[in-house]
Amino acid sequence: MKAIVFDNSGTLVERYRAMKDLQTGIIFDHISSLDLVDDSVSRALVVLQTDPSKCIINANPDQRICQFIKRNDIHIDISYSTVEIKKDELIEAVTGDNSKVSDIQDTIRAVIAKNYDIQVCSGSGFIVDLNKGKIEFTITSGGKVFPEVRDVVKELQERDIHIFIASGDRKGSLKALARYIGIPEENVFDTADSWKKMEIVKGLKRNYDVMMVGNSVNDVLALKEADIGVLTVQQKEENPQLVYDAADVIVENIKEILDIDF
Repeated sequence: MKAIVFDNSGTLVERYRAMKDLQTGIIFDHISSLDLVDDSVSRALVVLQTDPSKCIINANPDQRICQFIKRNDIHIDISYSTVEIKKDELIEAVTGDNSKVSDIQDTIRAVIAKNYDIQVCSGSGFIVDLNKGKIEFTITSGGKVFPEVRDVVKELQERDIHIFIASGDRKGSLKALARYIGIPEENVFDTADSWKKMEIVKGLKRNYDVMMVGNSVNDVLALKEADIGVLTVQQKEENPQLVYDAADVIVENIKEILDIDF
């Protein structure tokens, strides 16, 4: 049997990400959030497991982010870090931080203004420096499914290839995406960091020949672990050389995976 594991953001979905630098107040979209995390060994990218368009945008803008998380019992997950970080360490680190919900709301509005759908990407979150105990950036991501994706999925299913998604994105957004492209929701692994993606591929290899399709540094371990690692550059973002080195095949459009001998 054969299986393909897709990353989501930048792989199945054209992503637009707005980030706010809490030191300067500037909102920007030209730097990768993963690059920002890589700049410090104590940084982590955190995803809020709640709907930004219904919950976060309507929350009291003046309350601190840590208060919002605790009062509303918001589930959080670490989407990416350069070292493994325990969730209780993260929660402790942000307890004294003074960043406000309005800092996240600013990035939500920036994404909506660009006409991207925040329901098919990771939603909202922040980058925290655990050593400083400080939230340094707030983030919201929106997406547009690449136009070829649904046809690619349909063709793969007709070939009896099992399709999975392993992504650092929010659970709700990934389930919405699964329904849209026509794969079972139980085949979705949400909020998967680099190590979890690798373990997912490793587990699937017990029953399948596995192709991993990803687009960035947080896919490197899974690309190496898979029987075939495919790097897609359709998002047109720069990547360090280690991402290219991890891949067996590089494609410019997701439909090209249909031509790979697998």
